[in-house]
Amino acid sequence: MIFVTVGTQLPFDRLVKAVDDWAASRGIKDVVAQAGQSKLDAAAIRTFPAAPQAQIEEYERAAQLIVGHAGIGTILAAAELGKPLIIMPRRRCFGEHRNDHQLATADRFRERPGIYVAMSAEELHALLDGRDALAPAPESEPIGSPELIQALREFLGTGAGA
Repeated sequence: MIFVTVGTQLPFDRLVKAVDDWAASRGIKDVVAQAGQSKLDAAAIRTFPAAPQAQIEEYERAAQLIVGHAGIGTILAAAELGKPLIIMPRRRCFGEHRNDHQLATADRFRERPGIYVAMSAEELHALLDGRDALAPAPESEPIGSPELIQALREFLGTGAGA
């Protein structure tokens, strides 16, 4: 199963549409997306706007691959679960966020093992087509110090077990 998450703050229809288009064109049925307040009527993927954190964590654990916005919570979750992660940053020029901080996040993590960056639907489709070859971050490659990770968890409200 592929799990897509856009976070809880804003819709990210460009990402959801790109995954839905890919799944529809390839006959892929096993994609679930936490799509926020999306206005899209997905044709090939199952979407829901939001869910309790425990349910999101269940989807993340069950997924073979996580696809999401370039949010630090998504990055931490995928790394801790040992899941490969494709991130597509929200872009200010498309009205997806108030600034381009997710571009900076994507640039920061672009070279990290297990994190794959797609800047366009075409790049996302290519990564999804090669999903079986995407490796997770190695356990020896921590995203940050334990103190930083705990502080981020507390700030994001995901607790110690996220």
